[in-house]
Amino acid sequence: MNRKVKVFVALIFICAFLVGFLAGAHGKRPAATAEGREIYEFLKTYSDVLDIVKKNYVDTVKDQDLIYASIRGMLESLDPHSSFLTPDMYKEMQTETKGEFGGIGIEITIRDGLPTVITAIEDTPAYKAGLKPSDRIFKIDGKPTKNMGLADVVKMIRGPKGKPVTLTILREGLSLPKDYEIVRDVIVVKSVKQRVLEGDYGYIRITQFQERTGKDLDGAVKELMRTTKGSLKGILLDLRNNPGGLLDQAVEVSDKFLDEGLITYIEGRKSDQKIKYFARKKDDDYLGPLVVLVNEGSASGSEIVAGALQDTKRAVVVGTKSFGKGSVQTILPLSDGSAVRLTTAKYYTPKGRSIQAEGINPDIVVENDLTKKKEKFVPIKEKDLNRHLEGQTPSKTGGEGEAQPGGGAKAGAEEDDFQMQIALQILRSWDALRGR
Repeated sequence: MNRKVKVFVALIFICAFLVGFLAGAHGKRPAATAEGREIYEFLKTYSDVLDIVKKNYVDTVKDQDLIYASIRGMLESLDPHSSFLTPDMYKEMQTETKGEFGGIGIEITIRDGLPTVITAIEDTPAYKAGLKPSDRIFKIDGKPTKNMGLADVVKMIRGPKGKPVTLTILREGLSLPKDYEIVRDVIVVKSVKQRVLEGDYGYIRITQFQERTGKDLDGAVKELMRTTKGSLKGILLDLRNNPGGLLDQAVEVSDKFLDEGLITYIEGRKSDQKIKYFARKKDDDYLGPLVVLVNEGSASGSEIVAGALQDTKRAVVVGTKSFGKGSVQTILPLSDGSAVRLTTAKYYTPKGRSIQAEGINPDIVVENDLTKKKEKFVPIKEKDLNRHLEGQTPSKTGGEGEAQPGGGAKAGAEEDDFQMQIALQILRSWDALRGR
């Protein structure tokens, strides 16, 4: 075995021994010492396997590759959202939160051993090519993806701008796999878009929660007010196929439409992972009529927003049941430039509802266009993912502090968007629905 690896493993053994020894010295229960011995035995097994691979595997393998693969396997065994980020992947992730990255523009997960599309981000090559939620990626450039790790799938899909990648897709309703050749591009995602609809109603679409989403939302509302000359009658907030993003930005978006009260709270195992987020009254809050659109592609941050506005009866939520990702991922950088993305907490709505594996049920259910046209379409949900966390009702306690960040149906012409038509009709009937 390589000398550096031996030293690394030896240090782990020493640390495990010291933990057990010190626990016993301070009068801890015997189980703690037994647990220390158990860890030592498992680490010894790991060291033995590492030694066997180094000495006997048919090809020479790098120490770093073996260690990284071990860490990746450990994290991916926990839940669908915990993962290991190599130094290159960590840099790319930091770029993504700024709204610009290379690739084709899809959010994916692993389901039943195959990479599966959660959503194709609006205005990206994947979206324009016609990829849809629940599409299973059977091959990438002819290479089968069965049981391939998520990190490896992402690495194969990403590449230089202008270079095509061929995805072989399995889809409900298709008798045979279908090839999609998609040309990679630098993906620049504008997270907030707005326009004025007929009758001085505003439409705001949030595609994902990035570093500037809160500030961009402020600008969008001001632009709507300017365009309607101060006579804005209501806002339709479209969160369909929004996969989430930064937790603090989801809170900031919610705060734009609330002047007081609890927005969300998170609970983890540690005391500093029990945090409450409250709305703050501001002069530029928008407190007029509000309808929120969600669907099966609305996940994480978009569910925080929809849940907060629904629980406080601030908005009417319209559409189909959301994805159901109610967990918080914390990014923990490591000394070599890599990082761990670890699920550290679950989040809850103001009324204490857990969204994990449950999702947000709209106040008014309006099926999507694919269902209306009777095409066969089975949306993927958090509860369908292997090793997904179960939802639960938490204690009603919270904490103080800050959390680290976690991870559409294109609004075309209004007349072709049935869900949007219904939502707009609700806005127009707002006073009647509210009993005024």
